[in-house]
Amino acid sequence: MSHRGSRFLLILLLGLIFGPAVLAQDAPSSQTLFMTFVPNVQFSPVYIALEKGYFADAGLDITVEHGDEPLGVDLIAAGERQLGLISGEQLLTARGRGRPVVFVYEWFQRYPVAIVAPVESGIESVQDLAGRRVGIPGRFGASYSGLTALLAANGMTEQDVDLQEIGYNAPEVVCIGGVDAAVVYINNEPLQIENRAQQGDCGDVTGVNVFPVYDAADLVSNGIVTNEATIAEHPELVSAFVGAFDRALREAIDNPAEAYLLSLPYVEGLPSDDALTAALTTAADEQTAWLADNAGVDLAARAVRRAEILAGLKEQFDSDTLIQFEVLLATIDLWDADQLGLTEADSWALTQDVLLQMGFMEAPLDDLAAAYTNDFLPAANGE
Repeated sequence: MSHRGSRFLLILLLGLIFGPAVLAQDAPSSQTLFMTFVPNVQFSPVYIALEKGYFADAGLDITVEHGDEPLGVDLIAAGERQLGLISGEQLLTARGRGRPVVFVYEWFQRYPVAIVAPVESGIESVQDLAGRRVGIPGRFGASYSGLTALLAANGMTEQDVDLQEIGYNAPEVVCIGGVDAAVVYINNEPLQIENRAQQGDCGDVTGVNVFPVYDAADLVSNGIVTNEATIAEHPELVSAFVGAFDRALREAIDNPAEAYLLSLPYVEGLPSDDALTAALTTAADEQTAWLADNAGVDLAARAVRRAEILAGLKEQFDSDTLIQFEVLLATIDLWDADQLGLTEADSWALTQDVLLQMGFMEAPLDDLAAAYTNDFLPAANGE
């Protein structure tokens, strides 16, 4: 075993003996966590760890920072930030430019991109997209990577469709018939389009067909990223953060009503009137009791239980009120797995192949395995 591998093993063995990793120092380690996009209920594991003190328990004083993903990668690579939530394709692109960033925990176990098409379009398979107008935010990022992979898995390329850049406006453009289909985030825009269609506010669209990338290609999506120097010099920092995040992620998966409520102080505009807050509080308490009586339930049972919670809320509230809770539930479906955080070599190889095909990488990495590691997964997670 290498010196590096021995060091990681020691960390994991200490975790088995002493529990979740905690930084061995009196004062908390102040760290800025880089996250993309804007505050959103989809970041609920971070909010849970902040609100419940899991980061603090691990010896961390975490401040959240939002910004463009390429900037975050550069900051982490330069050591100006030690931790971030970054996508796999951004990490590989950066490694191809010599940036020493490393992926240490796969947060999204299923790639969140899909193609959505109105049922009226007659598009019932990916092959039916040939010659049709397909909207996309732009030729960049997860949407473009996902489209490339999905088409390739079906023997097609970008040249087989009429690709049109529409920004992040898929619901509006689809509803006015501006495109025949659109590349979307599967946990968000399909829900918005369906909601508008049910209210008669989506032109002639009555429903949509959804073609997930994950059904055809297991690409690496978002996860926890650090840099080589932090791993070498401060592995306890990485282990502490991963352990706290993993704990919060499990709670978000198991109790989405509580996750939504704990997200309220961080997400401006999240629906939260008195009636909804009371109903979610009741649902959260009932779920806590259910979990106590149903320890160790499998993925399918957890998914059924989440659907039951949503069904109960739909008896009390309209779709506009619940749309963000539904986004959270759809996102949880992308997180949940038998082993949270695990990242696999085949997924990285496929992601690299897609980036090479897109021209976002000039050549394969000399050592693809150096771009990621499972060595920091909490011992309780089966490592």
